[in-house]
Amino acid sequence: MSTELNDIRGVMIAVGGGGRLLLPNANVAEVISYSEPERVEAAPEWLLGVARWRGWRLPVLSFPQLVGWPSETVQLGAKLAVLKALGGNPRLPYFAVVSSGFPRLVSVSRERLLPVEDMREHPLGVQARVQLGEDIAVIPDLMTVELLVDEALSKVA
Repeated sequence: MSTELNDIRGVMIAVGGGGRLLLPNANVAEVISYSEPERVEAAPEWLLGVARWRGWRLPVLSFPQLVGWPSETVQLGAKLAVLKALGGNPRLPYFAVVSSGFPRLVSVSRERLLPVEDMREHPLGVQARVQLGEDIAVIPDLMTVELLVDEALSKVA
């Protein structure tokens, strides 16, 4: 039996500051060109604002700022990775993460995906650090990220 049958399709998203997110392909609804989001007054710095997408007001976040990584300004060629929310909140079916380029599809297998064992605690919003081939990435805790986005939007509403 081929091990390729056990592979899952993933997406590697470069989020700036040298960070990468690794997500199942099914979590990514669409990748769109970056346009400056509409600011949300009194929102945390990591919540860059909201953008319009397919009739939705889509919260746009900077993952590096959310988790306390060094962040940089949005660069030319940036994209928005529109992610499907997992919590079933009808007010927040999607949110977007700024990507510093076009995310790339990757094949993820048990043999190639290795946990990175470091003694640091993961910041809120990070489930695990992993190595896939030559790439070090984090697997985000999407439920926590979604709750943080919802909480931030509720406070400013």
